[in-house]
Amino acid sequence: MKPLKPVNLTPGEVALVRSLVLYEDADILALNKPAGLSSQGGRGQVNTLDELVWAFAKPGKARPRLIHRLDRDTSGVILTAKTKPAAGFLGKALMKRSFSKTYQAIVTPGAPEPAKGVIDLPLRRDEQGREAFMRVCKPDHPDAEAAVSRYRTLKAVEGAALLELEPETGRMHQLRVHLAAIGRPIAGDARYGGALVVAGQPVPRLMLHARALAFPHPAGGMKRLEAEPPADMAGLIAALGLG
Repeated sequence: MKPLKPVNLTPGEVALVRSLVLYEDADILALNKPAGLSSQGGRGQVNTLDELVWAFAKPGKARPRLIHRLDRDTSGVILTAKTKPAAGFLGKALMKRSFSKTYQAIVTPGAPEPAKGVIDLPLRRDEQGREAFMRVCKPDHPDAEAAVSRYRTLKAVEGAALLELEPETGRMHQLRVHLAAIGRPIAGDARYGGALVVAGQPVPRLMLHARALAFPHPAGGMKRLEAEPPADMAGLIAALGLG
């Protein structure tokens, strides 16, 4: 494989991506991805996070490599590897499901019933033109992929609830589709039926945040990284009385 060609970044892009750093050592670089920034494969002229991390490349060396992705409109912890051995180690750990991911989401119209549980519903990919959706399907569907999500209610008020979510599998849009399937879509998720106004409060985007990531570190032991919800989500949590 040919080495990837470096991306020319503007000073503003370099400053932006450097402001996102949560943690860095010799092997890994973790970032707090803002909502609205594609992890990879973005369309148009805007650089993706995968391209922005060229800001951390040493002269003549490769850029850090993304180990996993977050949806464009999901904020929170995302991990990159700074070296090829670290990337290989973390990639294998991810495949073995040694990563523990914790998300927070605002859902409507209230807490799920029961307030804590497991959603075990297979999913399939559904292409519609240039858009890709995930759909709940029967286990014997030829395109079915196993998908399991754990959830618990952190706080509920009339019309909304704040949930903690732990996906056991990593399907595209998994948490979004699973919550919609039990009648508790994520606020701001227009694609899967989420409310755009909650208790009179406008919802600016998908209210889903990757709050924490725990994983085996290439140098040994386990590492856990956390990121507080961004200002727009924190503001809605406070306005709804979910804090």
